[in-house]
Amino acid sequence: MVAGALKSVADPESGQDIVTAGIVRALAVEGDTVRFVLEIDPAKAEIYEPVRARAEEAARGVNGVAKVSAVLTAHQAKSPPPDLKAAKQQARPAPSGPERLPGIDKVILVASGKGGVGKSTVSANFACALAAEGKRVALLDADIYGPSQPRMMGVSGAPESPDGTLITPKTAHGVTMMSIGLMMDEDKAAAWRGPMVMGALQQLLTKVQWGEQDYLIIDMPPGTGDVQMSLGQKTVVHGAVIVSTPQDIALIDARKGVDMFGKLNIKVLGVIENMSTHVCSNCGHEEHIFGHGGAAREAEKMGVPLIGEIPLHLSVREAGDEGRPVVVRDPDSPQAQAFRQAARALL
Repeated sequence: MVAGALKSVADPESGQDIVTAGIVRALAVEGDTVRFVLEIDPAKAEIYEPVRARAEEAARGVNGVAKVSAVLTAHQAKSPPPDLKAAKQQARPAPSGPERLPGIDKVILVASGKGGVGKSTVSANFACALAAEGKRVALLDADIYGPSQPRMMGVSGAPESPDGTLITPKTAHGVTMMSIGLMMDEDKAAAWRGPMVMGALQQLLTKVQWGEQDYLIIDMPPGTGDVQMSLGQKTVVHGAVIVSTPQDIALIDARKGVDMFGKLNIKVLGVIENMSTHVCSNCGHEEHIFGHGGAAREAEKMGVPLIGEIPLHLSVREAGDEGRPVVVRDPDSPQAQAFRQAARALL
């Protein structure tokens, strides 16, 4: 029924309806909520914004549908590409450089050179720890392919867009948060190419009503690719926090992350060693499963501070799965206090 309703919306480029033209992607219907994206040419975002609004209106008219969220997968280019065939060509305007996000005092990236080091767990607890310190905090899940913050923060349901343009973010544990995972089926893969990912990320940054915030914590995808480079080039970033585990293989990738941020002129504010040590809950024996102190030594070599050592503990995993980060669920525990100390070190 929803697809049929969307066929009433014309594609201004092909003359077909938007479904037949193939620009409707990731259509999901969950109860009374409909979510989909429109895959378009990045240079034509301005043309397709009214199309997106009409598509939302058409889907909202389907019987039983109460909420609709449609997202364009591209953003408007600031200047057209040069005409390489022209004999004489005027100089293109110089890029304006990174821009500040309205209402955001400081943007902090939480990054890692490789996956599996607990970066999303650190991001969620870091945001909650800063909120516990009395700061106004927002959290953006920039891991488009593997968004985990909705589960970590205990948030579900598609965000609303009252005016059809700006998205109202969710709030949990005193933190304002947004994730592409709230707009997609949790079990479906985001089989998107690079331009789609960057378009979605740009909208999450600029089309969300973040409000006035002291900090925007961005949970980055692992690696040193498009997302990291695009953020560094287009958004004013105050600094980055690198998450690593103690073993050598993780530290090698952590060095790459530090090197990449150096090339982007983004200051590395510190390193957090996650899964630093394990204390047996039965006997109290402390064991360094992944080694110990490697991140501290690397941080010293790289000339950046070690701002936290987070223990490996079952409660951290359980709290994340429950949607209540350990800083919120068990605030007096040693692991929660480790996150609080890291937040204070950053402040």
